[in-house]
Amino acid sequence: MSIETETPAPRRRLFVLLPLLVFLGLAGLFLSQLLSGRDASEIPSALIGLPAPQTSLPPLEGISLPGLDTKSFTGKVTLVNVFASWCAPCREEHPVLLGLSQDKRFTLAALNYKDQPENARRFLGDLGNPYQAIGVDPAGRAAIDWGVYGVPETFVIGKDGRIAYKHVGPLTPESVRALLLPQIEKALAAPG
Repeated sequence: MSIETETPAPRRRLFVLLPLLVFLGLAGLFLSQLLSGRDASEIPSALIGLPAPQTSLPPLEGISLPGLDTKSFTGKVTLVNVFASWCAPCREEHPVLLGLSQDKRFTLAALNYKDQPENARRFLGDLGNPYQAIGVDPAGRAAIDWGVYGVPETFVIGKDGRIAYKHVGPLTPESVRALLLPQIEKALAAPG
């Protein structure tokens, strides 16, 4: 009795073709993503279209502004900017936020993320304060509820209290013009 150790021909061909088929499948997937025109750097948010997370954060000590409370968003468009004094990109975007604060059609509020109060006050004292409300989130728990990946991030909240848009990373004049302002305009035009 002889034991065959050789793989039958159809199985041998499958073993040879399997890596090629996997490669072609992956190459097709990558090609379709490349040609889709979608911005690969854009991070989608699962919260778009949902009510803003119920948040009630205490105010930043030593600044005479209210804390961050989502109940105050009702009936108006609100931008919520997540920032920290230790965040270098937050410094880069700050002049853009100061410019946005001149537009009185919406409220600009802040979630101060994992920061020391004295550092946050110094940051705002040195660079200017664009915010109408600043909530302190020392442990980062509220930021988790908001789906924050890192700082800075900016949310557009519609008059209905729902998240209309999320911008990840520092705002630039170009991103404000091309991305943020159109979303603000849509939120302002929507019934509330």
